[in-house]
Amino acid sequence: MLCNSITSPAAPGNGPGWTDTRVERLKAFWADGLSASEIADRLGEVTRNAVIGKVHRLGLAGRKTTSRKPAPRRTSPRRGSSGRVELRQPHARFVRPASPLPPAPPPPVAALMLPLRQLRDNQCRWPVGDPREDGFGFCGCQKAGGVPYCEHHAAIAYNPAARRRRSA
Repeated sequence: MLCNSITSPAAPGNGPGWTDTRVERLKAFWADGLSASEIADRLGEVTRNAVIGKVHRLGLAGRKTTSRKPAPRRTSPRRGSSGRVELRQPHARFVRPASPLPPAPPPPVAALMLPLRQLRDNQCRWPVGDPREDGFGFCGCQKAGGVPYCEHHAAIAYNPAARRRRSA
C-alpha cells in the first residue's frame, strides 16, 4: 500500500502529522496571509519548515498578500532640532590600504641546460624547454637555500597567492 504524504497521519511518536483538518487550517491561514512561522505556532507541534514544505507540495506558494510590509521611503529631507534642513555628509567609501608589493624576482640568469644525469645536488632543477624535443635540459645554476631551484626560479615556483592573482 502506498503512503499518501499529503493527508496521512504521521507515524507513531512523530506528532499529529498532516490530517485533513490540519491541511484545511493551513490553507486558511495561508490565504489569510500569515507567515509560515505564524502558521506553525497556530497549528502547534509542527515547524516553520514543515509548513513551508507542505505549502509547496500543495501548490499554495503563490498568494496575493505578503507577510512582509515594505519599509516606508523617506522623501523629505531631515530637519534638525532647529527646524533647518540638515545636509547629509556623503558616506565615506572604504578604501583598502595599498599593500606593499613583494619584491620582484631576481633577473634570470643564463641556464646551463644540463641533462638530468649531469645535475649535482647544489644545482637548480628547473626544467627548460619541451622534454619531447632536443635541447631540453635543466637550469643547473646554483640553488637557493633549502629549495631545489636557483633564486630566480624559486621566486617563480614559490609565488605568493596575491601576486599570482594580480598577474592572472
